[in-house]
Amino acid sequence: MNGSLHLIALNSPQLGNMQGIKGVDHQCFLQAQAIGLKGTFRAFLSSQLQDLYSIVRQNNRKLLPIVNLQDEELFSNWESIFNGSEGKMNDNVHIYSFDGRDVLDDDAWPEKMVWHGSSTQGSRQTDSYCETWRTGSHAVTGMASSLQEGYLLQQLPRGCSSSFIILCIENSYIAE
Repeated sequence: MNGSLHLIALNSPQLGNMQGIKGVDHQCFLQAQAIGLKGTFRAFLSSQLQDLYSIVRQNNRKLLPIVNLQDEELFSNWESIFNGSEGKMNDNVHIYSFDGRDVLDDDAWPEKMVWHGSSTQGSRQTDSYCETWRTGSHAVTGMASSLQEGYLLQQLPRGCSSSFIILCIENSYIAE
C-alpha cells in the first residue's frame, strides 16, 4: 500500500456542543497519538472558518485512498466523497473507533448518525453546525448523515442535543 489516509471515529459520541472545532480536533489528535498513529488527524466537520473539503491537503486529495483503522478502503480518494453521492462508502467496509470498535455494532453509539455540518460538496452549511459546534440546544440544528445507510454527507438536519458519531480524517500522508 503506497500510502493512504485513515478515517477513524472518536471513542465516544458527541453532542452538538463540543467546545468548537479546536476541541474536537484535539481529541482526534490525542486518540490517534494514543494508538501510535503518526499522521495529523482533524475532525471530519465543517465550521465557521473551515470547509470540510479543505481539511485534506491539496496534494493528497486525488491520489490516496481513504481507509478505515484496518486499512480497508472506504473511498478511492478524498475527492470521491464529495462527488455528489452524499459520501456513499464502499459496501461492507466498516468504520472503527480509535480503540478498535465497530461503531455500527457497538452500543456506545446508540444512534448511528455522523455529525458533519457540510453540504454534499463539503462546504460549510452556516445554519447547520450547532453554532460552530458550541451549542447542545435541541432548537438549533447541525447537519448529519446516516452511517447505518452507508453515507457520510446526507443532508439530515438534527437537533444539537443529539449525541452522534464524530469522524477524524488524517489530513496528510506521512511515510513511516
